[in-house]
Amino acid sequence: MLAIDGGPKIRETPFPRRHLFGAEEREVALRLFSEAQESGNAIGYSGPEELAYEREFAAFMGGGYADLVNSGTSALYAALGALKLEAAGEVVIPPITDPGGAMPAALLCQVPVVADAAPGSFNAGAEQIAAVLTPHTRAIVVAHIAGEPADMTPILALAEERGIPVIEDCAQAHGARYKGQLAGSLGAVAAFSTMSGKHHATGPQGGVVFTRDEELCWEAKRFADRGKPFNTEATSNLRAGLNLNGNDLSAAIGRVQLKKLDAMVAKRRQVAAQIEEAIAECKAVRLGWQVAESEGVYWFMRFYVDAAKLRMDKDGFARAVAAEGIPLTATYRYIPSEMVWFKERQVFPGSDYPWGLPAYGGDRNVKFPCPNAVDAVESHFIMSIHENFVEREVADIAEAFAKVEQAYLR
Repeated sequence: MLAIDGGPKIRETPFPRRHLFGAEEREVALRLFSEAQESGNAIGYSGPEELAYEREFAAFMGGGYADLVNSGTSALYAALGALKLEAAGEVVIPPITDPGGAMPAALLCQVPVVADAAPGSFNAGAEQIAAVLTPHTRAIVVAHIAGEPADMTPILALAEERGIPVIEDCAQAHGARYKGQLAGSLGAVAAFSTMSGKHHATGPQGGVVFTRDEELCWEAKRFADRGKPFNTEATSNLRAGLNLNGNDLSAAIGRVQLKKLDAMVAKRRQVAAQIEEAIAECKAVRLGWQVAESEGVYWFMRFYVDAAKLRMDKDGFARAVAAEGIPLTATYRYIPSEMVWFKERQVFPGSDYPWGLPAYGGDRNVKFPCPNAVDAVESHFIMSIHENFVEREVADIAEAFAKVEQAYLR
């Protein structure tokens, strides 16, 4: 009997905690506090730890320039701000993303335009992006959701043909590769989240702007620190901006985390491969489709359910697996065009800006139903994994999938 029907669970004990932060992170944090106590100087920002983290992050990316900021949302905001996009334009945003992966465009007076997902994916494809490009398009944001790289070659070709910069949202894709190249190294600029749930973290919250263009990085640094005139001859702030700074404490933690990142990514890939192999005999559930020549990093795993083979829909199947003691989420329906703030245009109170900006010349009433994205989220469930999963977790996951499938197969 299935656990959801009152039978015994496959897994009675909780899955292991991640234990992201350990003795090394504690040691560097305490060292900074000890130095502050002894010197009388508070822990600051833009100091030696932050500069070192930025150098080391850029080195991890294979060379370039980085700016540590206080969140992944701030990283995308600063990345877009660095491009100095003319107001009242459009920015293409992902079909499925955290609100922080969409709102920065609107806050910069750009109309967010949602490109649909490629079929079977949570990520936009070139065909879907091309369908929403207009003469008003200023930039394209491409997210690599779940740590699965989007199909970048045709997207970059399309963007180059139109002269439009591409911003990669790598919040969930630290260390992911597309045709051998690291996600975040392909577009004009990239934004990373380094909050405590991501592959590597700079503390509870954090983010990084990365680019191979040195001047673009300086633009990001200026914009992320109230327009300070870094690397210029100016004697006052150059433009309006917010204080989005990182800090030396976050950077010190991040430096330790960066050293662990390759190993963490390798272990996640190993766990994902073991799970995929262990469920290979299942008839109605399998790992979600991924782009060829890509190497994901599995911020979460995405599973496709062929409901036509079952006497149960995808959500019911996922709930039954969860009842067996397997931690999963039945849906990942984060579609910007379905969110209240987007539908009701709640960006600048008292107006419908940026859609209502007098200078905006685009279609103010266009809708973005995103049928491929809806189909993807309605046919997949997700499961978070991490580098501390071992053989028992893999075995229990596979057993639960098989047990539930057997109960519901037509």
